[in-house]
Amino acid sequence: MTEIIDLLLALSQEIKDLKTRIELLRQSRAEVLKDTWIDNQDVLQTLHISKRTLQTFRTNGILPYSKIKGKFYYKVADIEQLLQDNYYNHNFKYNGDK
Repeated sequence: MTEIIDLLLALSQEIKDLKTRIELLRQSRAEVLKDTWIDNQDVLQTLHISKRTLQTFRTNGILPYSKIKGKFYYKVADIEQLLQDNYYNHNFKYNGDK
């Protein structure tokens, strides 16, 4: 019976170690993606916006970009920041109270 308990404890520890590794991989992948550059088409699909809206974002300085030989690129981190800056939860008032 003690062998089974020891085996279960060892298995439990291995599961905890795996969960920790998975979380570290997930975090590191998210960090890598933030430094990734994507093109117009990816931004249009991600934000579900038109080409004209994306052009307006560039013109008005809403979304930073890089342009190489007529092709535009955007950082994933900048897109995430744009979404975060415009996040609105109707359950909360402006001062953060419900």
